Amino acid sequence: MSTATAAATKTTWKIDPSHSLIEFAVRHLMITTVKGRFGAVEGAVLLDENDPAFASVDVTIDAASIDTREPQRDTHLRSADFFDVATFPHITFTAKRPIARRGQEFELVGDLTLHGVTKEVTLHVTEEGRGKDPWGGERLGFSATTKIKRSEFGLTWNQALEAGGVLVGDEIKISLDLELVKS
Repeated sequence: MSTATAAATKTTWKIDPSHSLIEFAVRHLMITTVKGRFGAVEGAVLLDENDPAFASVDVTIDAASIDTREPQRDTHLRSADFFDVATFPHITFTAKRPIARRGQEFELVGDLTLHGVTKEVTLHVTEEGRGKDPWGGERLGFSATTKIKRSEFGLTWNQALEAGGVLVGDEIKISLDLELVKS
């Protein structure tokens, strides 16, 4: 295969933030789950159309775009007690190994940097589909999930409850729904 042909098999896809969603869920008072989302996400995926094990993935989230539908809580989450967005304005994910693909489902291993701490995480990903949009562009959709412990990223603020337990759980469930546009 010529170099020109090899280069032609690699395609770049940009995240469409208006059609993408990054959500999280955490236990509150040990009895219920609170969900939130990040409204500002950007990034790109470089795919090798001939080798589905190859993909370069870089995603950046604006930590200040957190939204839990409660302004006072969101302000607290932006503070030094939690995300400290003044010091750590971004959350990033960068893929770091080949993809172990099983049809439309695969695991994507990469480095998640949150609150100045980088840890390896595995995203469980489903390719949701690919198609043309009404404006002549090509789109690609993915959903993904993972779990992290916030304490491993230095997010340790909490409050003990009189009845036992803590105010905020340590395990965070993360789900992503991303729509990408071919560049």
